[in-house]
Amino acid sequence: MTALEYLEKMDDLLKRIKATQMDRILQAAEVVADSISDGGLVHTFGTGHSHYVAEEPCCRASSLMAVNAWLVPGLMGNTQADLAYRLERLEGYAKHILDYFNPSKKDVLIIVSNSGRNAVSIEMAMEAKKKGIKTVAITSLEYSKGVPSRHSSGKKLYEIADIVIDNCCPLGEGVVDVEGVPFKVGPSSTVTGAAIIDAIMVQAARNMADKGVEPPATMSGNLPGADEYNEKLFDKYRNRIKML
Repeated sequence: MTALEYLEKMDDLLKRIKATQMDRILQAAEVVADSISDGGLVHTFGTGHSHYVAEEPCCRASSLMAVNAWLVPGLMGNTQADLAYRLERLEGYAKHILDYFNPSKKDVLIIVSNSGRNAVSIEMAMEAKKKGIKTVAITSLEYSKGVPSRHSSGKKLYEIADIVIDNCCPLGEGVVDVEGVPFKVGPSSTVTGAAIIDAIMVQAARNMADKGVEPPATMSGNLPGADEYNEKLFDKYRNRIKML
């Protein structure tokens, strides 16, 4: 069964992440915890389908409220995909996005890019570092090392970010062979990326609690008492998080 094979492949990738990436996940979680404890925000950004991973922890039940996803029309894979493919290669665009969201030095920016080769994601890391903002990349090292950069510097995202977490996805994204298709199908980076970014948030919550800081965790809106519990968080972050 091809569907079962896909699920088994995803299980293998998650096991590989656990075996090889925990040190970096823990490092990213500590940076996130320190930022939120100091009154900062965690900003997340991704183009194409990577935006789904960036959006995952934002305003999310059972995650941390202090996450501000940068959802830029034209760059997201769920609206005008062909346009997003073109715009994510555009040099000079990232600075305008960064200036618009205007993160502070005590914030963290998590950049999600499976290939790590396109100009906007690469320049986003470059521009953030110029402003002294800590950057975390979630990317596929196999994919990134297997393709050339689309930025004039020749750099790729993993060569710029402060903390690099390998999503362990294969070159080309797909994981399952299907007869009649000249490449593997079954996208992998959304599943692994979401698992990584959620793991960072969960560990950050634990780190904050261990230091006596109340994590700004959001209760599922469908649980009794959730509206009252979440309202104080909405009030605290309403003017700082675009999706609120």
